[in-house]
Amino acid sequence: MSEPTAGPSTEPGPAPRPSRSAASYRPLRRAFREVRERSLALAAPLSPEDCTLQSMPDASPVKWHLAHTTWFFETFVLEPLGGRRQIAPPAWRVLFNSYYETVGPQYPRPQRGLLSRPSLEEVLDYRRRVDEAVETELGAGLPTAAARVVEIGLHHEMQHQELMLTDLKHLLSKNPLHPAYCDLEAPGAKPVAPVRFIGFAGGPAEIGHDGPGFAFDNESPRHRVWLRDFALASRPVSCGEYLEFVREDGYRRPELWLSDGFAFVRERGIRSPLYWSWREGEEEPRVFTLGGLRPFDPSAPVAHLSYYEADAYARFAGARLPTEAEWEVAAASVPVEGNLLGRGSLEPRAAAPGGREPSQLFGDVWEWTASSYEAYPGYRPPPGALGEYNGKFMCNQRVLRGGSCATPHEAIRPTYRNFFYPHQRWQWSGVRLARDL
Repeated sequence: MSEPTAGPSTEPGPAPRPSRSAASYRPLRRAFREVRERSLALAAPLSPEDCTLQSMPDASPVKWHLAHTTWFFETFVLEPLGGRRQIAPPAWRVLFNSYYETVGPQYPRPQRGLLSRPSLEEVLDYRRRVDEAVETELGAGLPTAAARVVEIGLHHEMQHQELMLTDLKHLLSKNPLHPAYCDLEAPGAKPVAPVRFIGFAGGPAEIGHDGPGFAFDNESPRHRVWLRDFALASRPVSCGEYLEFVREDGYRRPELWLSDGFAFVRERGIRSPLYWSWREGEEEPRVFTLGGLRPFDPSAPVAHLSYYEADAYARFAGARLPTEAEWEVAAASVPVEGNLLGRGSLEPRAAAPGGREPSQLFGDVWEWTASSYEAYPGYRPPPGALGEYNGKFMCNQRVLRGGSCATPHEAIRPTYRNFFYPHQRWQWSGVRLARDL
């Protein structure tokens, strides 16, 4: 990612207006409109009540996502271009600031569901006014630095589009009526291909972004790593395979678990992936999806696992999790296509038989890796407020790769590094096995 400009001036009065290039940013303007409209389309099936509620501290209301992504463009694009113009009331600067300490205070994340005001209608009007202002600036031609920040803002909003769906799924799952967000096609009975382990030669390799196209700062710099010979599973672990782990009492076998993980599942009474539930006497669980409560699909990739569960299953299977370097090397020559947002189903689906292997490296489920989320050698966070975007979170989290069924298809690439804490499992997170050779 190119270095963004510094955050907006905190001094009163208008900031000096940057010089502009003569070029009109038509492709960027078109992308801006498409991304912003997609967020509205994702929220369109929902009621104002749906958009206001928050089901847990890790999640945020849909209304907050719509407002925060708008706040991003107002704060980091419009304010530096036009001084301290105010499109929203000053208090909104606090309500919709996520974690940017250099911008100012933030409203507590666990309490976002208490924000009945501003209304959804007011937030949508806020989006409209900010969109008009940004499109006007794009039409007039932008300084290069400002155009880069617009591009960052679009990829930031695509991250929030996935979060809108993951957070909404968790919210709807708490309703005993099991409401559906959308209609989902029944998966049908698909045989799942047997797992094969595909070998990769070790030695020196390079990972990380270096070249054309967008990437976040945490994907750089490109650097050399040393790999031992390894093998990667031909597909992600399926629900049917994971059910065997559940039936073999895997959640009660401490020899399979990291100490923190065993304490986590024991203290919370966890005995299966998030969204699995059984009726008395049933052999297979039912699974809550964005289409409501659905029959168990043994061929689909298992999802909504914590890092602890993924790691324990790998031991159960006589394997391990891949490192992020192994994953990236395996994915480097694979086309970036799959069950992604806008290109497939809003739930993981089994791969079509006879495809290229390893399959489903992109889409369906994020794949936990064994790698801690930390800086690449030579990494420096960008200057200014946007330097807070990634760098300050490089502690106590694990890397996931590959995207999910809710990841916008334009957002994913082989070098993309997602990261979550080991206990978190409300994302579409699954597992692909690896072995030493």
